[in-house]
Amino acid sequence: MREEQIEKLRGVVRDCVSKHLYSSAIFFADKVAAFTDDPADIYMQAQALFLGRHYRRAYHLLNASKIVLRDLRFRYLAAKCLEELKEWDQCLLMLGDAKVDEHGNVYDTKDCNVMYLDKDSEDREINISSAICFLRGRAYEALENRALARHWYKAAIKADPLCYEALECLIENHMLTFEEETSLLSSLQFGPEDRWLSSFYSCLIKKYDKECVIEAKFREVEKESCNSNPSSPSFMHTLKNNTDLLACKAEYFNQCGEYQKCFELTSDLLEKDPFHLKCTLVHLAAAVELGNSNELYLMASNLVKDYPQKTLSWFAVGCYYYCIKKYDQSRRYFSKATSLDGTFAPAWIGFGNAYAAQEEGDQAMSAYRTAARLFPGCHLPTLYIGMEYMRTHSYKLAEQFFMQAKTICPSDPLVYNELGVVAYNMKEYNKAVLWFEKTLKHIPSLSQLWEPTVINLAHAYRKLKIYHEAISCYERALTLSTRSLSTYAGLAYTYHLQDNFTAAITCYHKALWLKPDDQFCTEMLSLALVDEGRRGIDPKIEFR
Repeated sequence: MREEQIEKLRGVVRDCVSKHLYSSAIFFADKVAAFTDDPADIYMQAQALFLGRHYRRAYHLLNASKIVLRDLRFRYLAAKCLEELKEWDQCLLMLGDAKVDEHGNVYDTKDCNVMYLDKDSEDREINISSAICFLRGRAYEALENRALARHWYKAAIKADPLCYEALECLIENHMLTFEEETSLLSSLQFGPEDRWLSSFYSCLIKKYDKECVIEAKFREVEKESCNSNPSSPSFMHTLKNNTDLLACKAEYFNQCGEYQKCFELTSDLLEKDPFHLKCTLVHLAAAVELGNSNELYLMASNLVKDYPQKTLSWFAVGCYYYCIKKYDQSRRYFSKATSLDGTFAPAWIGFGNAYAAQEEGDQAMSAYRTAARLFPGCHLPTLYIGMEYMRTHSYKLAEQFFMQAKTICPSDPLVYNELGVVAYNMKEYNKAVLWFEKTLKHIPSLSQLWEPTVINLAHAYRKLKIYHEAISCYERALTLSTRSLSTYAGLAYTYHLQDNFTAAITCYHKALWLKPDDQFCTEMLSLALVDEGRRGIDPKIEFR
């Protein structure tokens, strides 16, 4: 066969691959390899076999070639075949010996004589070394060696900042703390044309900075623009409406407790892109917090129909049952989600919460401890462990875990609120005031969600006999919700302690209007009436 005929067949193979006609690609690649000894043709045949899901045959072809240990393309593709076959130890052996430190620096490699023979495509592809580091990370994670997996993922993103998959694994699996994520991003070497990517990555990592810093990051990314037609300004495009960026914003709103705002944004996003799974996860979280069971039912039904093999689908089903308080069913589906993907953090936390809702502390703690071990960069498992200890009145242990959660996430107001509750229960009222005030400082905008914190702060001031501050906090709580029994009862009792019986009686009546059979308010109202009768009628009251 003449060279031009062979070249034509090569073109046919490439065309078949581009059109996803893999059986045709395999057929013609096999014929090309029969006529030549060119390593590129052997690689093309192996690639066609890999794309056609003939992993064992592709691996055999690559392994039989004499060049597999000298060309990184061959070695990497052979390792990818072993990845698909789930032969992780063999995959690591194929990738060769190399060591990595905790900062992601690769050293002591014995592959100095290995070449990357496809130099023509080197400039337009992800660095092959980065891809190999990432595959090592995948293998170690599958072998449950998460420490080494973390190091290799860091090595992958440091070798080539365009290897987004490595960063995604580090972020989604909560492998790094906020400080470690920030340090890693600052160490990446971006080209002058990729500065926008550095800004975008900074929006993807944990959002534990101050509100003004995070919003400045979003504004910086939104300013990035590209003019597809320089002669017309109307063709200017920006990242302002990019779905990934908006999903990050929604995640931030959810983290801040602005669930309605988050839900509205994710609803708009999912109308435009119904299959954006990261946005779907945030949407589910907001729907659970808002108690929107109808939306959860629709989302879960659609996800199970479209993605029956995905962890997210069964997690959504668990969320629906959790929302309608059918905790046994929710546990079943959260458990199914963890069995499909043991590295899916929300499923482990949901699993623990479903047990905690029925006060099954031991099982809840087991789920939370597993989550804390698997996801060292996520503060929620540690926070929930503290909540369980507080439920059983183990306040010292609870405080230790809350402080640990604060170290991981110093910007979550819920952590400070729980520290305040622990201090209050330990009768350390000065410390409780400090923690509750810090809670309110970390809330971007005060809403009804945080009314209990304001009431707790008022209770702490009352215990310290700083009555004017307590009354101010109770009145502030009433601006958030006018139908709170505990607010009216606390306000009435504070007035009672100040001997302002008229105001106390008014507030006790308001509290009893909300709950007529409340024992505390009923008894205290009787006492207030007796006290006022003993003192006499208030001379300031005018009769008409």
